[in-house]
Amino acid sequence: MRVVVIGSGIVGAGAAYHLSRRGAAVTVVDGGFPGEATQAGAGIVCPWVDHPEDDDWYRLTREGARHYPGLVEELGEDIGYAKVGALLVAEDPVDLEPVRALLRRRHAGAPEMGEVVDVPTPVELFPPLSDTLSALLVPGAARVDGRSVRDALLAAAVARGAEVRTGTATLTPGGQVLLHPTEDQPGGPLASPASSRAVSPGDTAAVSGAAGSAAAGTDASETAAQKAARPGTEGAETDRRGAARPEAERPAAGGREAAEAAGGGDSWRQSAPVASAPSMPGVCKTPTGEGVPIEADRVIVAAGAWTGEVCLPLGVELPVFPRRGQILHATLEGVDTAWWPIILPRQGPYLLGFPDSRVVIGATVEDVGFAPRVTVGGLDEVIEAGLRVAPGLAGATVSETRVGLRPVYAPGPALIGPVTDRVVVATGLSAYGLTAGPFAGEIAAALVLGERPPIDITPYLPPRSP
Repeated sequence: MRVVVIGSGIVGAGAAYHLSRRGAAVTVVDGGFPGEATQAGAGIVCPWVDHPEDDDWYRLTREGARHYPGLVEELGEDIGYAKVGALLVAEDPVDLEPVRALLRRRHAGAPEMGEVVDVPTPVELFPPLSDTLSALLVPGAARVDGRSVRDALLAAAVARGAEVRTGTATLTPGGQVLLHPTEDQPGGPLASPASSRAVSPGDTAAVSGAAGSAAAGTDASETAAQKAARPGTEGAETDRRGAARPEAERPAAGGREAAEAAGGGDSWRQSAPVASAPSMPGVCKTPTGEGVPIEADRVIVAAGAWTGEVCLPLGVELPVFPRRGQILHATLEGVDTAWWPIILPRQGPYLLGFPDSRVVIGATVEDVGFAPRVTVGGLDEVIEAGLRVAPGLAGATVSETRVGLRPVYAPGPALIGPVTDRVVVATGLSAYGLTAGPFAGEIAAALVLGERPPIDITPYLPPRSP
């Protein structure tokens, strides 16, 4: 079977990997657009603390976390995955009780989280922390390097004959894929099928494409659903508590963010917007020419926040929109940060350590449209909040900033399933892309091959084309 995967992020790479293992002839289209979520994400794998009232979301992220140990063994290389544990921190110990109860309730069904314990002096595990914090330790939590995972998955797929091509992919109404060169990309392969690797690990320039998708700027012909799914336009920006969120982005009853709409709710990690910024026009590269057909029996659209745009020619409207996250990387010279635990406050920034004395602080949660920019206000928010939790980072060196556009499906849950008999979509993982991305790719691969997916996908099915 010939399968085209539109999108080279972690979901698309996961799909290509699983397809190639099953003998499919795979072509991945890498668009090279700015703002791709995979290369910006911090890499927290701790699903048990979130979505307390949404079993469907929790099931997807839990199974995504379970997918990693086997994937690490299969890939046989360092993808930055390590079970470092997570510290859930709060100024008042009473604030830890709801999440303690949640973890206790979920433990029997997810023993891999480990035995949750109190940590009297969390500063001993993460020295820059404020000494006023109380903490619970979730020892099964892990961190992962999203770029390394994506690169390794693509490399393994190419080693089995897959091809990665650069350019912008569009669909015809019948689901045929057309590849358009962009102004700085000839539309050729990144690596030949005979190559043993698609890229070298860490060579992010080679596979940094956001989606291989159609341009996502606003134009006069866009549909009402597209406008509704594009917060940051038409006066739909959020205030600092998310009170002005547009109707399409407000959580449906019982949906993915129903408990989190006003800045946190009962979910431990924040996912509702807390800041606004000026909206910007689309910044994606525009397809040129008529496009060259790529032969395919089936198509997977794993184009992140661009998925709705890609699928419009099929006659289906998917309100998928971008949610911006700005992240800061800091260096503590001479300090071994490789095994520091993840820090998850009740609200505010997460922090986690990586090798090379690196600490990641993030992220903003902004509905500002397709605007993959690092802003002064965004960095101020991250730094100020980060120093409240970990004042010991004040002397750290700012080494890098990143920005990504998380794909959010407005009606609620993630979006995985067929939209036509020929095309399957997999997107909408929001802040949980690095947790569930490779697993979502496996689900999509199973669907196009006519296999039974590893979990029931009924809660994630998209509307189908008429």
